[in-house]
Amino acid sequence: MKIAIIDLGTNTFNLLVVGWDNHVVKKIHSSKISVRLGDGGFAEKRIHEAAFNRGLLAFSQQIQEAQQLGVEKVYAFATSAVRGASNGKDFVKAIYNQHRIKVDVISGDREAELIYKGVQLSGVLSETPMLIMDIGGGSTEFVIANNEQIFWKQSFPLGVARILDMYKPSDPITDVEVAIIENFLHTAVENVFSAIQAYPIDTLVGSSGTFDSLVDMIQVAHGHQATSELKRFSEIPVREYYRIYAKLLKSTLAERQQMPGLISLRVDFIVMALIFINLIIKEANIVKVWQSGYSLKEGVLSELKPRVLHG
Repeated sequence: MKIAIIDLGTNTFNLLVVGWDNHVVKKIHSSKISVRLGDGGFAEKRIHEAAFNRGLLAFSQQIQEAQQLGVEKVYAFATSAVRGASNGKDFVKAIYNQHRIKVDVISGDREAELIYKGVQLSGVLSETPMLIMDIGGGSTEFVIANNEQIFWKQSFPLGVARILDMYKPSDPITDVEVAIIENFLHTAVENVFSAIQAYPIDTLVGSSGTFDSLVDMIQVAHGHQATSELKRFSEIPVREYYRIYAKLLKSTLAERQQMPGLISLRVDFIVMALIFINLIIKEANIVKVWQSGYSLKEGVLSELKPRVLHG
């Protein structure tokens, strides 16, 4: 049996196709399409018409991909941009009318739970609690957990596309702008720092997205192949993180478009993401950083597995 999981994110729609062979799950295909569903609509809490249509087209393309691979069932999930938009229900209805597929619009709390289950499936977690961070376009989820349980979790409406839309920084960004954004984020995620006092951690696990790009940029810089798509998880040496952070914060958009290992759909947003990550590393006294290649859609897969196998 083959199934498809589609994560309708704020910036990107992600497709995962898996199959079962003698009760063993096998990844068949994955792809992503840049949609930018929240473009220009965050302040109005509305999906603009152009973004609405881009989303419908991207979903149709991914359904076509899944059908060509012989998928029998599609599970679709929408996150921040759809749940926060006044016309989010219209978007979900349009998808249903076109494809007869029901999109599950999940809450931020549910999103954090599924991200944890995906990261847990990757094998990066241990008995010691760690801080999981998943930076999306519309929201960012934080989870303090070990390989067995969640101790604390919260979703914040602070995705990179939303932050970029709020501040519209210079190109390249200035030191003053960085400080302003950092101060805003510090106040906005104060609950994270309070939670760390209750559940001490020294390790950050970044879930997919920007953390994939960090792994790829490090690998390419050392003359190796980009590996974020090939491994379940990878270490991001803190010294390497700081090297990339310094380089990217001084870069222009045009320069980032030419950087090896940085895919095009992240060049606009990665500076905002790095400012956010850097704040967490500094304020939480992080000494080790890991990347998990598994995230929300793999979390969905971990929940679906018993249902698919046993009916």
